[in-house]
Amino acid sequence: MPHTLDAQAVRDWCRLSLAALGQAREEIDAMNVYPVPDGDTGTNLYLTVESATQQVEALFTPDSGAPSVEVALRAMAHGALIGARGNSGVILSQLLRGIAAAVGEGPADAPALRRALRRAADAGYEAVAKPVEGTVLTVAAAAADAVAALPEAAALVEVAEGAYEAAGVALARTPQQLAVLGRAGVVDAGGRGLVAVLGALADAVSGQSPMGPLAMGARRVVEHQAPAELPHAGAADGEDGPAYEVIYLLDARDENLPALRERLAGLGDSLVVVGGDGLWNVHVHVDDPGAAVEAGIEAGRPHRIRITHFASAAPAPAAHGVGLSEARAVVSVVQGEGLAGLCRESGATVLHADPDRAPSSTELAAAIRTAHAREVVLLLNDAELRAAAGVAADQLRGEGVRVAVIPTRSPVQGLAALAVHEPARRFDEDVVAMTSAAGATRYAELALAEGESWTMAGVCQAGDVLGLIDGDVAVIGEPGETGPTAAVVLDRMLAAGGELVTLILGDGADAGLADELVAHVRRSNPVVDTVVYVGGQGASPLVIGVE
Repeated sequence: MPHTLDAQAVRDWCRLSLAALGQAREEIDAMNVYPVPDGDTGTNLYLTVESATQQVEALFTPDSGAPSVEVALRAMAHGALIGARGNSGVILSQLLRGIAAAVGEGPADAPALRRALRRAADAGYEAVAKPVEGTVLTVAAAAADAVAALPEAAALVEVAEGAYEAAGVALARTPQQLAVLGRAGVVDAGGRGLVAVLGALADAVSGQSPMGPLAMGARRVVEHQAPAELPHAGAADGEDGPAYEVIYLLDARDENLPALRERLAGLGDSLVVVGGDGLWNVHVHVDDPGAAVEAGIEAGRPHRIRITHFASAAPAPAAHGVGLSEARAVVSVVQGEGLAGLCRESGATVLHADPDRAPSSTELAAAIRTAHAREVVLLLNDAELRAAAGVAADQLRGEGVRVAVIPTRSPVQGLAALAVHEPARRFDEDVVAMTSAAGATRYAELALAEGESWTMAGVCQAGDVLGLIDGDVAVIGEPGETGPTAAVVLDRMLAAGGELVTLILGDGADAGLADELVAHVRRSNPVVDTVVYVGGQGASPLVIGVE
């Protein structure tokens, strides 16, 4: 086990946190009853961590060396600050800022993590105008208290595990601490999200790879019952609360913040101001959103201003339906210009995906808007995009767009779905037909091993050619043996039957690979047809589909 955190562990922490929150997002949304039961805490936390992840991923470029852990943690905290959504997202950003500040003072070892968790908890309480127990603040404090009580010789992984375990225990107690949670029969939604993030930290520290089973981070979180029905939006105590949520980033001198806090505290409640070094994230619930923004103008320069009316958190379709010109559209996420051209020929709107960075929920939402349609079918072509797609789809549904996400895991499944797309059918029938076509297409791909690793097919070494079938390594070939490895993969797939083989060549495909495989299929399965496309994808030299 590592004795100190490094930048790669921070990167893994971000990825695992995002995966865990993506899987738990809807559950957390459903248990969101405090401070306002607007059902968006899970989504807000996901978007906050997504922004943090993007900032960290930007540090890892082929032309730059590995960043320091201090730089990675600062990027994580800064990304969370500028992308924070909602009360819990803003508080989480401050917790991450506290961790970054503490770890930046020396080696990122077990004592540093203890200090970081304490500073994070203290920073969270300081950021909230009126701290309430039974919330994410309580969970953060419990984690800090628990690791402070561990033996001085406790290892880094023991500290991370101890924080996670204590946070889970504290989370389970929140219904006894906050009456509104007890009445609804749920734990605190923000605390639930923090437990997911701390579980992801423990996984990252213990060496769990985000390229492996991403569900690990989500499995670490204790499941809690969500309420069958949420109360109407309003104050948690049953009285009418402020009607608007106001959030903005603020460029301002530190000395201007006390007056701003005092002014905003007089306007409403749920006031949280986080940040520092001239950049702040301001969150408050008020009845007069204009006055809240004016207070920010007096203190500095507010920007990225978001004002939400709680009674109409999901805008009416008519408000955003203007300008929707097409009745139905398909949006397909693909890598490579060749694949993009195939999708466009089939009438799809294309979102280009970078092989080194998955599209964010914001980018997915923008692509859906670009289609200018009232009904949109979204083809992901990548299993890792499901959580981000869920967030994007929810956003567009609130704007009056009917969105169906077909969780295609490979571009060959996306092409199969496009092949049966029929706009003249009813929307639900079209989605069912496309989903069935995608599900009936088995998929495989080739990849190069980056280092020694255990797989379902045995141990691979750096440079080995890996044949993955339905996402799992099934064949390990010697370095340079692309054709023979692909042939073995094809034989295994066709052993279960098939009428059509689709080969999509990537940028790294060997010359003559397609001809070699077409000839192989003709020899071994003469009744099976084979089609070849030049996809141009960078992530895999070859993608295979069997229908």
